[in-house]
Amino acid sequence: MNVGRRVDYAVRALSYLAGQPPGKIVSRATIEENQDIPPYYLSKIMKDLVAGGLVRSHVGSKGGFSLARTPDKITIKEVYEAVERPLVLMECLERGAGFCSYCSVCTQISIWEKAQTLLAKYLAAISIGDIADRHGLRGRLVSVGG
Repeated sequence: MNVGRRVDYAVRALSYLAGQPPGKIVSRATIEENQDIPPYYLSKIMKDLVAGGLVRSHVGSKGGFSLARTPDKITIKEVYEAVERPLVLMECLERGAGFCSYCSVCTQISIWEKAQTLLAKYLAAISIGDIADRHGLRGRLVSVGG
């Protein structure tokens, strides 16, 4: 499993939103600047987060984004699945015997199944609220002299 940029950027964006006062609408440009997310990634990611029910989009001159739920009710697992797909370590775990004829005799499938279950439970237990970031990565980097 590789956690790619889309997931990283989605978590960054949500952690920044979670660090703002409840209900505050934050512009896309503000998220980009404070979390150092390239605009071409952020636009697509925010659409996925809106579609996943994690973020609300607000249109107009004072538009931007706000969390659709309280930060403690949005898990890292949900974020991953909103911008990627269901958390699956091996395709055979998701698709079963129709995908791989060896599923019924495979000696390793139980290992990956348990690993997937452990990872899913772990990521579901961490909320965006746990990693809320009021200042953003750039602000924190500057404050430590980086």
